[in-house]
Amino acid sequence: MAVKHETELYGPLKTFFEQHGYVIKGEVRHCDLVGVREDMAEPLIVEMKKTFNLSLLLQGIERLKLSSNVYLAVERSRAKRGAVNQRWGDLSSLCQRLGLGLITITFYKTKNPIVEIITQPNASLTYPRSNKRRKSQLIEEFHERSGDYNTGGSNRAKLVTAYREKALRLAHSLRDVDAVGVSPAYLRNLTGLSNASSILQNNYYGWFERISRGRYVLTDVGIAALEQYVDVLEACSTSPILLTEPLTITISESN
Repeated sequence: MAVKHETELYGPLKTFFEQHGYVIKGEVRHCDLVGVREDMAEPLIVEMKKTFNLSLLLQGIERLKLSSNVYLAVERSRAKRGAVNQRWGDLSSLCQRLGLGLITITFYKTKNPIVEIITQPNASLTYPRSNKRRKSQLIEEFHERSGDYNTGGSNRAKLVTAYREKALRLAHSLRDVDAVGVSPAYLRNLTGLSNASSILQNNYYGWFERISRGRYVLTDVGIAALEQYVDVLEACSTSPILLTEPLTITISESN
């Protein structure tokens, strides 16, 4: 059963790696899927596409600057006609030479998807020069998010970033404020956000209004945002995939 959108790959991959002890979050600083595990020094990064192509390969190589634990994930079509994304032996060898892991997800109409690791990342290779600053930003963004509110592979959806979460906390604190408004210092003490002043002043989402010097209130757009992101405010993670039977997990190595 062919998938229509690459976001459909995210659920099975998230479940797969959570079963292997990872905490997973989607769309973290342009990475489709990011995971951390206490016993792993390097973050897990997975880039997804419906089919294997050059764009996916280049993304994977770029992600090696952030971690040596990078996988490419694609759907494994059950169609028997030859296509580039069916040459798994050749693709596996290519990924191994580049130090990338390769994962396939096979979908069925009447049973749960099968996630298969074709090859593991090759940690023995010399990777592109590590970008320590970007890697630090990736880890910081991951840990500052309260939950996983984004689906990996989303292109046009508004992402719930750590910054948006902080802005929502400020908006929530302003919800019942009267027309006189409150100061950034008050909100900083109330929320514990050290950058409350800059978030209010920049007003990136249009949620706040400065009514006088050092006094802010919530706009109608901000009120609407509180309704739109009520699940985030309640700090509830995205519901896991409901499976009627355990997800089938297969790990194999192709030569």
